[in-house]
Amino acid sequence: MPLPKSHKLLALLAFCSALSYGGVLAAEPSKANRSAVDGVKPAYGQHITEADLAQWNIDIRTKDGAGLPSGSSTIAQGKNVYEAKCASCHGEKAAGGAMFGTMVGGIGSFTTNTRVLTPGSMYPYAPALFDYVRRAMPLLEPQSLSNDEVYGVSGYILHLNGLIPADAVVNAKLLSDLKMPNRDGFIVDDRPDVKAVRCMKNCAVLR
Repeated sequence: MPLPKSHKLLALLAFCSALSYGGVLAAEPSKANRSAVDGVKPAYGQHITEADLAQWNIDIRTKDGAGLPSGSSTIAQGKNVYEAKCASCHGEKAAGGAMFGTMVGGIGSFTTNTRVLTPGSMYPYAPALFDYVRRAMPLLEPQSLSNDEVYGVSGYILHLNGLIPADAVVNAKLLSDLKMPNRDGFIVDDRPDVKAVRCMKNCAVLR
């Protein structure tokens, strides 16, 4: 149905207006582009410093303890931290509680059909315990413990497993030097994919 002349005029004006608005949008440079045009480099953020990275760079090479932080604690101090922040889930003396089973005992059980998985029976290296506690515990407040508190809790659990004495000072050296009972209970993973190296072009095909 043909439009009345007045409607045709309104449609033409709307079309021209849309073209004009679109032309303005197309011609208007972005803020970043305007800065570049004006000879000013756009600011995309700031440089990351080593201090900025420190809170994220918490990897520990558990085989030899490389990356363990400074700090230390005693077994008694670790017991206090454990009772305040860990016992509600893991139970008194880490014997098992409302959320998790025991973290004590089972040493030597991996050669039997009744294995008991605890840090003392399973972990090949003591720094692995520190690494796990620091990253993941307490359950509702992970990474809220100080390094000294993590040393204390780790030492307390190792002590409960009979691996360090009650008067031990728990620090990076002690954890790195401690030979765990199950250190030799693992085999080397020699699958081809674990030997992969980063490659961006002309990469060899693993077989």
